[in-house]
Amino acid sequence: MAVTLVTGASGFIGSHVTRALLARGDEVRVTVRPGSRLENLAGLGVERVTCDLLERRQLRRALDGVDKLFHCAGMTSLRASPGAHFRVNVQGTRTLLEEALVAGVGRVVHTSSFAAVGPATGNSRTADEEQHFRAGALGLPYVDAMHEAEAGAMRIAARGLDVVVACPTYVFGRGDTYRSSTEIVRRFLRREIPAYVDGTVNIVAAQDVAAGLLLCDEHGEVGERYLLGNRNYTLDRLFADLGRLSGVEPPAIKLPLAAAVPMARGLGPLGSMLGVHEHELVSMAQRWAYRSTKAKRLLGWAPGPAEECLEATIDWYREREPLHVRPAGTRQPLPLRAVGFGLRSAERLASRII
Repeated sequence: MAVTLVTGASGFIGSHVTRALLARGDEVRVTVRPGSRLENLAGLGVERVTCDLLERRQLRRALDGVDKLFHCAGMTSLRASPGAHFRVNVQGTRTLLEEALVAGVGRVVHTSSFAAVGPATGNSRTADEEQHFRAGALGLPYVDAMHEAEAGAMRIAARGLDVVVACPTYVFGRGDTYRSSTEIVRRFLRREIPAYVDGTVNIVAAQDVAAGLLLCDEHGEVGERYLLGNRNYTLDRLFADLGRLSGVEPPAIKLPLAAAVPMARGLGPLGSMLGVHEHELVSMAQRWAYRSTKAKRLLGWAPGPAEECLEATIDWYREREPLHVRPAGTRQPLPLRAVGFGLRSAERLASRII
């Protein structure tokens, strides 16, 4: 029986994909790194291969006998250095897919990201797969690396590898052991977001992304990419819903971007300790708003209600960090509420004067 290989299987998306493949009846092999957290793979009937995606000899062993490859490994931290993102996301993807081409892998589903599409620009309220990438000016290493990794995958596809690209948006749900896209929920529940700038994010459930990746394998066109997103939220709306579902009061201070980014730069390493990082603020202020019409129409993808994945994420962190997640009824510290009230009052006064 042909083997299906999953990279990044111990991670958030990869573990959901692994379970979905097992449910489909695939014989699954997974790559893990030394020191990987394996709790997401506990009890699963998979073959584990220790593999560094930059080591070609290890990749050849992992790819032996593989017919399908789901590439779910990657680095998502906005705080990581450009060099780290380049090594993991760009070089790792290129090396893996070059070896997959040599090994004769029949189909590759490359897990890219909404970041490779970029935020909605111009007069468009939402973006789709056809939008030209214009996000390089943001100066976000993660965004640049995901764009280059996807472009590299397409170049290898042009050499004859059967590659389909999936671009999940912000993935919520259970199992984010490496604290990637659900970190915003974790920090909300721990009351560790002292201030924010308003932007827009698109939220999708992890199990819906896994289903979408399998549909990319079954029905996707070679060289095409498919956005996998569900509901668009302003951060005001997202924090309000998280507050309603968890009972924890939303952050009190909303800053204008023009003030927030210089403040984060001025704080430097201290800002990161306080939960204020320049790259996170720049990303937070963007309009990461999307429509997934293509995946729904051509793949038959049908994501469930978005609020369910908010509830699942909250429940998972309450179970995982019961001593650190704030209980229902928790309010923001009085000094922060006072600052927030002052900023809102000043904004209202300025709008009347103008």
